[in-house]
Amino acid sequence: MLNWGIIGASTIAKEWMIDAVNANAKSRVIALLSQSQQRGKAFQKQFKIDRIYTELSAFLADTEIDIVYVGTTNELHKPQTLAAAASKKHVLCEKPLALSLTDAKEMVNACSNAGLVMGTNHHLRNAVTHRKLRKLVQNGAIGQPLAVRVFHAVLLPPHLRTWRIKDPGKGAGVVLDITVHDTDTLRFILNDEVESVIARTSSQGLGEHKIDDTVMGVMQFRRGTLAQFHDSFVIGHSGTGLEIHGTDGSLIATDVMTQHPIGQINFRRENHIEKIQLPQAINLYKRAVDRFNEAVRGEGQPAATAQDGLQSLAVALAVMEAAHTGTQIKVNYA
Repeated sequence: MLNWGIIGASTIAKEWMIDAVNANAKSRVIALLSQSQQRGKAFQKQFKIDRIYTELSAFLADTEIDIVYVGTTNELHKPQTLAAAASKKHVLCEKPLALSLTDAKEMVNACSNAGLVMGTNHHLRNAVTHRKLRKLVQNGAIGQPLAVRVFHAVLLPPHLRTWRIKDPGKGAGVVLDITVHDTDTLRFILNDEVESVIARTSSQGLGEHKIDDTVMGVMQFRRGTLAQFHDSFVIGHSGTGLEIHGTDGSLIATDVMTQHPIGQINFRRENHIEKIQLPQAINLYKRAVDRFNEAVRGEGQPAATAQDGLQSLAVALAVMEAAHTGTQIKVNYA
């Protein structure tokens, strides 16, 4: 049995992560760290968690915790991950790993040097739709990928309209929240890395203090594929989707850029449209937990590794720089 400790009484922990851990027969959540005793107690009652902490040092001193999930606001990921690594606990960290590539690398190195497994909670690559897209693309179903269009523009739910659109110091904004997911998903499907980006951002109704709630841009991948992306917190009617166009056909995936295990894929060649049969849908977060547990036991890697988190962060930072400067930016992975 692998014992998990949750850092942060967050919405994602409440709606997805705790249930995902407990759904695995060989893992369970035994502890939770919350700055609010009241909120922690509410989680404890709802999920029947053994113990609640309000201090990080006491939480990490709990020798029964094997794995830590870091689900706090973005600026806290670094100190909490470093502290967990010093306490010899494996870490699954929310995206983005940190607010700078230097900080993220320090986190990754700390876990690696301690012989610990570290992963990034990029959930989308666990969807059966995205794994099917990857298989089709890598098996040559559409020939050479030429162009991608991602529309990941949604209406941010009222209960999430907090630090994401209000607090620059916490890493607010649509790029670090959504574009970073697009990046990981495209890297996964195309098996390629982003070389350069151009972008424009805007605050179109929700972002406060000039925080960007909308971004459009283009990523150029090393093998030449161009990927157009539209990410937003203010679009409530479009649904989400991902299109991959190649020399021999197109894959049109709808309602797939979501936490929910939904969506469909159509293959199109000229005027012929074929619906792609998909495996049975599964909970994206449950698969992430299952893969992380296996990695801790020495059986493979997390679904999204720490390195995946570094790569997606580097691209997101380049998108922000491109939007700020109005120029094309080469992604700096160094």
